[in-house]
Formats: sequence, structure tokens, C-alpha cells
Amino acid sequence: MSSQTLSAGPAAETENGQEAVVRLTDVRRHFGDTPAIDGVSLTVRKGEILGLIGRSGAGKSTLIRCLNGLERPDSGSIEIEGREITGLSEPELQPLRRRIGMIFQHFNLLSAKTVEENVALPLKIEGWSREKRLARAAELLELVGLTGKAKSYPAALSGGQKQRVGIARALAAGPALLLSDEATSALDPETTASILELLKDINARLGLTILLITHEMEVIRTIADRVAVIDAGLIVEEGPVWSVFADPQTATTQNLLAGVRPGLPQTVAARLVRGPGGTKAGETGAGETILGVDLSGPEAGTLLSGLSVELSGGFRLIHGGVDDIQGQPVARFFIGVPSADGAAAQAIAYLERRGAKVEVFGHVAGHA
Repeated sequence: MSSQTLSAGPAAETENGQEAVVRLTDVRRHFGDTPAIDGVSLTVRKGEILGLIGRSGAGKSTLIRCLNGLERPDSGSIEIEGREITGLSEPELQPLRRRIGMIFQHFNLLSAKTVEENVALPLKIEGWSREKRLARAAELLELVGLTGKAKSYPAALSGGQKQRVGIARALAAGPALLLSDEATSALDPETTASILELLKDINARLGLTILLITHEMEVIRTIADRVAVIDAGLIVEEGPVWSVFADPQTATTQNLLAGVRPGLPQTVAARLVRGPGGTKAGETGAGETILGVDLSGPEAGTLLSGLSVELSGGFRLIHGGVDDIQGQPVARFFIGVPSADGAAAQAIAYLERRGAKVEVFGHVAGHA
């Protein structure tokens, strides 16, 4: 039951030698004077889960439509499995679309068809016999944990079960790429976690490449290998998930991370004598200097214990901790250091020697 493959040229490779399933180069798409995609270059490597994140209107949906040929870019190059697709005719695009599975936010199941019929529909369109397509549907329903639901109709299913049917249908033709378009946005947190675990399992067992489009950083953190942040039609930041979480470079990424990274408590922020960066290192006076500390890597777990030895006057942990992201320790702390006797400058020097990024937020009278 092998699926039809897209006729392709030599397999595209990334800079580190991994095969690229998708490669976009300077892709642009305007609607009137409005740039929906404004020069996107992006590679999705074979077997990885790449999270594409951005707020509504950032360009995610247009990018998906360009990938599956529903939109044609004004300029730039899109390669799928090594083949340039931007100049293909509609008949030439059909084999391409069979190489791309798609799962949607609102499931898009046919209510008048049973679960197994929904899963088998792409294979019916391809001309598979009824016996073969139902056998393939049974195999996929077992994979997604719905063996007993083959004869049920969508109306009898929960939201999570409907999404599992959508995933099975997307896998029916054996795609090279799975596009997940806000697939968990309509689900409750517990169901979201189970769907993400399923996608992660499918990626590991089948070696399937997944492009995960979302506006939720928690989804990226849970499942993705790499993340690309899109804003106003541009990729503004890209890298391994742990690295981006540890040290976001752009305001867009920092805002998207605000709900999943520790932040300075409002009760402390309201008491700051000066705003961020306003207190000079080593400034004397009563009270505390408030520092934000970021560090990833093996030293993250021992950073504060070392600081307690370094500072005879001690410090106060206000908020934060050490998290594990993709097997990497990622630390983010907010601490109060005595402002008198150069303790703040001593603390900053020690933390920076250990490789930490330190931000001086300001000064508070007394304890934070």
C-alpha cells in the first residue's frame, strides 16, 4: 500500500547535510499594498518538528497556502522534497498535495461519513480499492488510539477524538510532510496535551516531518525541535526551542514567551525606584538591587548555590527557577541583592563570569 510519490529532483540538503523536505527562499506574497509574506526564507529538515509561531495576521496562514499551492507567491522559491513548485500547473500540483498531510483547528470531518470512511477518503480519491483503503484506515485508527470507533460518526466523538480522526486521515496517503494548522487551539488543556503527545509519537515512530503552526508558545515548548517566529510577514527569530526560550532576541518573541517564562512579579515591579536598567551596578544605599538572571546549560542548576558562597551578605530569590527544555537546563531567576557595599556589582561580576545574562531592573527600599 505504498503512496504515490512526487517526482523530485536531487534531494535538497541543509547546511549541516540533513535532507530538507521544505525550503523557502525569499518568498513574498502581497495582497494589494499589504505584504502578507515579506521575504521569508525557511528550511524544514527531514524528520524534525518545526514550530512556526506568530500572532493572528503575522502571515502563518498565507505561508501554509503557499506551501500546498493554494496561493502562488509573487516572488521567491518554494521547494518540496527538492522540487521547485511555484511554477507548477494545477494538475502538476496534485501529486504534491498528496505528499502533504493537513490537520485543522476545526477538524473538517464529513458528518455523513463514518470515522473509517473519513480516514479512507483520500485513498478513495486516489482510486484504492475499498478493501485496501479500509484496511489502511483500520491500521491508522489503531495508531491514533481509535480502533473501536471505526463505525461511529463524528457527532458521537469528543473534540480530541475528532482531531485524532483528522490526524489519521492526514496520514492516509503516507505524506512526507504533515502541516498542523492550530490543531489544538479548539481543545481543552488536557486534550491538547494528549494530541501533542500523539504527534510526538508519530514523529518518532514514522520519522514524519511536521510543520506545526500555532500562536501558543506552550505548544512549541512541548513538542517542537526548532522554532521560527513570524511577525508582519518576516521570520524575526529562529533556533532550537531551548535556545530561544533561554535568550529570546526580539520583542515579538519576548511577548510570545511572557506567559510561559517567569517574569518579574508585579508587586516588585510596582516598587521599583527606577525602571529597567535604571540602577547602576554597585550603587549604594539601603534596600535591594533587583536583577534578572538568564543562563542555559550545565551550570544553570548550580548558579545560585555558587552565588550564595560568593556574597557574604547573601541575596533573596524573588521568583524563577530551573526548567528542562529539550534536555537542556534553562534558568531564569529574579533576585534581590543588597545595594550597599558594592554587593550588586560583585553579584553581577560573578554571574557574568559563569556565563549568565544579567539585567538590572532597579532598586527597591527594604526587601522585595
